[in-house]
Amino acid sequence: MTVVAANLYRAGQRVGPVSIDAMPECHGDDEFVWIGLYEPDESELRAIAERYGLHPLAVEDAVNAKQLPKLDIYGDQLFVVARTAHLDGDHIRYGETAIFVGKHHIVTVRHGSARAHNALRAELEASPALLARGTDYVLHAILDFVVDGYQPIIDQIEECVLEIEQSTLDSFLSREQIARLFTFRRQLIRFQRVAITMGELVGKLVNLDIPCIDRDIRPYFKDVLDHLRRTESTTGTLREVLGQVFEVSNLLEQQRQGAITRQLAAWAAILAVPTAIAGIYGMNFEYMPELKVPGAYFIVLGVIATLCGILYARFRALKWL
Repeated sequence: MTVVAANLYRAGQRVGPVSIDAMPECHGDDEFVWIGLYEPDESELRAIAERYGLHPLAVEDAVNAKQLPKLDIYGDQLFVVARTAHLDGDHIRYGETAIFVGKHHIVTVRHGSARAHNALRAELEASPALLARGTDYVLHAILDFVVDGYQPIIDQIEECVLEIEQSTLDSFLSREQIARLFTFRRQLIRFQRVAITMGELVGKLVNLDIPCIDRDIRPYFKDVLDHLRRTESTTGTLREVLGQVFEVSNLLEQQRQGAITRQLAAWAAILAVPTAIAGIYGMNFEYMPELKVPGAYFIVLGVIATLCGILYARFRALKWL
């Protein structure tokens, strides 16, 4: 059995572990069972479903773990699917956390998530007054935990993009850097889609009258929604930065190519002078008046140097060299 934890809580205090084979009786409003599962198989999850009355369709979705974020209502119970995410190299890897919520039970099923709920469970147990609010507050805490994992992903990608952006000012982007930028762009497009659907899910918990969700818990879900909106905004801004990096890189590359072209043209013009003069003397005329002038050879060399110097100074003034 892939049970991470299974405990009974009363008045915000952990009473103790519960057996998966039997459903404990919970009478008070502040009593509930919290069961955490990690990648259970279908038979394991269906055994718990029979004891806690989980809907078969929800159980099927929790086993398959191929759902987008969503909220389903089955009678007096909720089924929530949240998408977890973490950065693996230059790629965003996704997991899924399915949450069954009843008045006296909450069952979490994690698939592919890199962050366990142990720390979250310990944090909630350290605040009995909040934990005593019931399963709807635990649901909020889990969603908040998932959403808090989004922003570090954006921050890490932003650092990489800004580093590449800085390098564009110094040299041409390499093939590897361009490939990374396109990878980040694809990853952000998908991530933004996940964040939007998560926002729709949390928005329902904020605005709709839903079983198991008390009105006084809605402000907590509103806080989660605010975090999601900030993440969506940051993601959109980062996608714009990626586009700007490409544009700046293209402009700088064109500028550098233009500068190289001007330098080549300037040197070609300078070298044309000695080439032309040397070409005249290479025609093998038998009689050329200046051939018999004393020091004519050095005079010609001086003329070549003077003309080349004038052209060089002119091109330097034009900033072609």
